[in-house]
Amino acid sequence: MVAIVAVVAIRLFVVRLGEMREKRIHPQEVATSRQVAERLQALQASDNFRNLFEVPVLFYALCALIISIGQASAFFALGAWLFVLLRAGHSYIHCTYNNVTHRFALFAASSAVLLGLWIEFAFVVVRNHAP
Repeated sequence: MVAIVAVVAIRLFVVRLGEMREKRIHPQEVATSRQVAERLQALQASDNFRNLFEVPVLFYALCALIISIGQASAFFALGAWLFVLLRAGHSYIHCTYNNVTHRFALFAASSAVLLGLWIEFAFVVVRNHAP
């Protein structure tokens, strides 16, 4: 996930600076998100960058919890990689051709995987703390 965030951040930087240079926009003219939306058209990378700090935060928290209780099983590892791959696909679509239907399918699939991982985590916690 860190690599995805880095790639999207670089894309955001390149696209944003390129559009600002092309349109001769001074940085102060896009100091707020409202100004950005009014002046710039290429917002996919920016939108995706924000997305990477929404649902994925639940993934980061789950990974930290799984590691902290020593339950990093093959199931969790496989699920984590599946989540990351689905989110990578989501970011690719969002930052390139931006088909909402395709993007939503990967978002929904990654969210379902994450929900499954959280449910499994809940069972592990209950199982480990049962009398």
